[in-house]
Amino acid sequence: MTLLPNHLHEQLADIAAPILSKCNQKPTVGIVLGSGLSGFGDSLTDAQVFPYSELPHFPDSTVAGHSGKLIIAPYKGTTIACLQGRFHYYEGYDNAQVTLPVRLLKQLGVETLILTNAAGGIQDGMSADDLMLITDHLNMMGRNPLTGKNLDFLGPRFPDMTNVYSQKLQQAALSVAKQQGITLKQGVYAGVTGPSYETPAEIRMLKTLGADAVGMSTVPEAIAARHAGIDVLGLSCISNLAAGLHHTTLTHEEVLEAGKSVAKTLQTLVGGVLDAITTPQQPKTFA
Repeated sequence: MTLLPNHLHEQLADIAAPILSKCNQKPTVGIVLGSGLSGFGDSLTDAQVFPYSELPHFPDSTVAGHSGKLIIAPYKGTTIACLQGRFHYYEGYDNAQVTLPVRLLKQLGVETLILTNAAGGIQDGMSADDLMLITDHLNMMGRNPLTGKNLDFLGPRFPDMTNVYSQKLQQAALSVAKQQGITLKQGVYAGVTGPSYETPAEIRMLKTLGADAVGMSTVPEAIAARHAGIDVLGLSCISNLAAGLHHTTLTHEEVLEAGKSVAKTLQTLVGGVLDAITTPQQPKTFA
């Protein structure tokens, strides 16, 4: 499967076509669920489910904990599009493939995007099963998803990244966390390519640079979303302490288990944020 920048508009239309043919509700909120966090999508009712394998031009989701489904469902007066699984650079995918799901959400009408991930904790006092509100990020991936020919139909050549993560959405998340008694840390997320976990020296470097958590996703999606004018909220599930900050071997199984253990809390937080940013209204329909 090859995505060509000159034809991406047409390819996105190809992907959207089977979705539009089965759904008459237009999603305005998108959610990307990271490793071990797919339970929120499974909890949705009256949903239309689209396996990635059935969507033209979509890559395969190859990582455990990423089931590879697009779910569109009504939710408390609005309609949401939930991505169970994402694509990563370490799988061998390029800029266009990694950001394809986010750009599809834009084509479907999404205006607000909630990005979740599993991450390693760097911040002092952090522990496994913490939740962290992403206030900003460090792009340590050595690449930018907007490199190459600009896709003018999506956004400008030089988009402003001063507020990648919406201040309004951050305040909504903090307010919900306080109301629900959820401890919500705040910090900067460092995005690296992986797939090897970081060395203790790299973690010390990232901490010196101001990172509070580290992971292998989210940053390209956030950049692509802001390029397309989508408001972004980022939430990290701290699955483990980063290398050198604990005495156990890092494994992906540990990441998945941490995601499962904090899933209910994350679901409560996301549900509260959705309540805070939407008001009951008639679902928008496709023309």
